Amino acid sequence: MVQTRCPAAQGLGDFLRRTPYVMPMTSPDQIRDQILDAALKIAPFEGWTTLTLKRAVRDVGLPEGSDQLYFEAGVGGILDHWAARLDTQAQIKIEALDLGTLKIRQRVTQGVLARLEVIDGNEEAARRASSRLVLPDLTATGVKQLWQAADMIWRAIGDTSTDANYYSKRVILSAVIGSVLPIWLSDQSEDKAQARAFLDARIENVMSFETMKWRLKSATKDLPNPAEILGQLRYGGMDILTRPKKGRARRRRYSR
Repeated sequence: MVQTRCPAAQGLGDFLRRTPYVMPMTSPDQIRDQILDAALKIAPFEGWTTLTLKRAVRDVGLPEGSDQLYFEAGVGGILDHWAARLDTQAQIKIEALDLGTLKIRQRVTQGVLARLEVIDGNEEAARRASSRLVLPDLTATGVKQLWQAADMIWRAIGDTSTDANYYSKRVILSAVIGSVLPIWLSDQSEDKAQARAFLDARIENVMSFETMKWRLKSATKDLPNPAEILGQLRYGGMDILTRPKKGRARRRRYSR
């Protein structure tokens, strides 16, 4: 039987044999950071492509094939690594804020701003990344990154919801980040005034929606449970629509 070796592993072995000195111990994530930093210098001109990744590996001084070793998912893998690093940097900024003095709207706004501000200096690479992530093969990756950014923000500002609100908050904030990001990247002003105004408007929409949702929930809390009605329809009996609420019956009995 003919045994084959992984090109990346074989190239790395040849590289180590040719190296006359002991290389310092470096974790895989540190090496990924080095490759990413090199790619961030190339992507503004060449875009996020397989060739960009291979060139970044070469610029770092790693052997041919190391791109497959450290980023098995290729371009999607290095973009995921960048998004995760930005999330971590933004989380540190958010947790440094005095959140106890801020209202929920201010917390969300500051959280989104922190996530946007950590892109500073790499706007063109981010624009290229946004363009790459809308292509069919990486669309799911782009959606996942928005969700993870929104999840990081909610957790960092103290959200502990575990019910349906957990999902609705993250879906809505993902949409906010996705709509603000291109405005932020294209705003050339020093203080990003246009992008900040756009963000404020989007957050206002979110807060209005949350207020409307709370009012709707309060207004419908005494209505029959839809699941219970469907159960009555399936298994017989419609007294659920006519029998009084227990609380209402109790109030009538004590009012006599």
